[in-house]
Amino acid sequence: MTRVTEIAEHWFGLCRKPPLVSVSQAGIVYLPELTPEGSPDGGAGGSTTIQRGIGAALSGMRTVNRNRQLLWFALLAGLVLAGNTISQGAIRYLDWILPGEIALRLVLRFFIEFATLFCLVFLLAGLVLNLSSKREGSASVFVELVGAKKFVKALFLWSFVLALAGMLLYRIFLVPGGFFWPLSSFLLSTLNQFPFTLHLNPSTFSEIPGYGGRSLLFWTYPYGLEDALTFSAINLLLFILTAFVVPFIVVGQKTLKEAVVGSFAMMNKNGIEVAACAVFLGFVVSGVFLTYLLIQAAHGMITPPELLYDRPTGTWLALGLLYYLALFSVTFVMATAGGIATLDLYRNAKIREDRR
Repeated sequence: MTRVTEIAEHWFGLCRKPPLVSVSQAGIVYLPELTPEGSPDGGAGGSTTIQRGIGAALSGMRTVNRNRQLLWFALLAGLVLAGNTISQGAIRYLDWILPGEIALRLVLRFFIEFATLFCLVFLLAGLVLNLSSKREGSASVFVELVGAKKFVKALFLWSFVLALAGMLLYRIFLVPGGFFWPLSSFLLSTLNQFPFTLHLNPSTFSEIPGYGGRSLLFWTYPYGLEDALTFSAINLLLFILTAFVVPFIVVGQKTLKEAVVGSFAMMNKNGIEVAACAVFLGFVVSGVFLTYLLIQAAHGMITPPELLYDRPTGTWLALGLLYYLALFSVTFVMATAGGIATLDLYRNAKIREDRR
């Protein structure tokens, strides 16, 4: 019975262990659940590379659960995506009224992509500072965000580089017939199904002038959301490929050039750990996402066939909105856990390098 209890405590974080304080080149760094490699316990420990990656993800999830203030980062990241969605909807409106202004739309898309990435990179820097500090209190999250201003130049330039790379990937892989076009088509078809569209009839808003005969809501949802999710997938890929740049800048006190070189060198040695961590967190989000099939099936079985494609009743609309809330909440919480896991992997990689 004792062994079962120990296993449950290890996997579900039921045992509150004292934090471990490590010393690095940047000074004293506090990281919850940080245990050096080789320890049988701890979030990022394990006998294999994949176990270390999954352990880092579990450690990040436990840290979020124990330090609810970190949910502010998830909320702020959600607000950034909401702003991106509205902006992408406005771009769709410009497509409607200015069909020939391709250059203008590209410039605006780049600006939106750059602004979004800068906000996300800045939030990640604040999260790293928060985890690397022993401050406590209700205002600590925002204090660390203010503290991230001293890295603003490097973060600004790094966001600009990521925005260029994101736009390039968008133009190469997501144009009709491109490599990721089937994935984009699947996303569009899925967003046109219940419970995603909620069957809001666009003609309901067609009498509102000034938006090409449609309301701003029509351009924002689902079209703006589709573009926002597409760019979010590209941005996620870029963050995974350059996972250690921000920790190098914030914790390692490196210049942008040194951080990029160091990140790629560390990714070359620890890429499997990062991939395992990302895949594990992706499975959690995918599990929540796929519950839409259950909602869709229940709606199809209960609703009469002649009403299946009409606007759902209030109960089904409420269920669809609740699904949205659960999906995006889990997504941004897992994103926050991923940011914590990145620092976890970075610290353990530095420990292994120092032991050599």
